[in-house]
Amino acid sequence: MNTTDTIRFNAHEAKLNFSALINHLANGKEVIITRSGRDFARINPIRETPNKRLAGRDRNSGWIADNFNDPLPRELQKFFE
Repeated sequence: MNTTDTIRFNAHEAKLNFSALINHLANGKEVIITRSGRDFARINPIRETPNKRLAGRDRNSGWIADNFNDPLPRELQKFFE
């Protein structure tokens, strides 16, 4: 995010002008809250995800071992009893 997309408020201004702070965020600007002249907190607008999830995109990317349903070894089974 470049500096033209960033607005700074000191903590007191942010408290008094919360609606303005929200408006900047709604317009896609990052807001930095300062305290004693130093950056204290960064608030970023939530960006919509550009790509929707596609059903089946990860098809065939995993596997299940042939022995998946076999009984556990005794040394592991004792932890489930």
